[in-house]
Amino acid sequence: MTKALIGAGCFWGIEEYFRKIKGVTDTKVGYSGGNLINPTYEDVCAGTTEHAEVVKIYFDENIIPYGEILENFWKCHDPTQLNQQGPDIGRQYRSVIFYYSEEQKKTALESKKQKQLLMSSLIETDIMTAQKFFLAEDYHQLFIKKRT
Repeated sequence: MTKALIGAGCFWGIEEYFRKIKGVTDTKVGYSGGNLINPTYEDVCAGTTEHAEVVKIYFDENIIPYGEILENFWKCHDPTQLNQQGPDIGRQYRSVIFYYSEEQKKTALESKKQKQLLMSSLIETDIMTAQKFFLAEDYHQLFIKKRT
């Protein structure tokens, strides 16, 4: 299995979106990109840790390539919003792609470049090396699925 790590606003909806895609084998929500070890949801929401709410996506590249994961990433949120998605405001809701390899980096940069050609506003998505992933509290995992 291959993994991807993305932030695109509140992780509940993003996890639900990706877990339904053919070829995605597992998803986990958590925090990444910040400066605190083992942050809690309260820490991240306080806005002082620099973490983003993220979804770690495990997928079978024989079924869905990384480029298609990124195409879905662009579809599931507004990458032109800086440090927010809709009514959710703060750096924890930023648009970000964390890459695990040089190949993922290259694909992400090219994908952003191609998407920008189609957008009238500047894409605010950060693309950066994958950082430590901290698993969110259990009640956040599959949050929407548990409530439907």
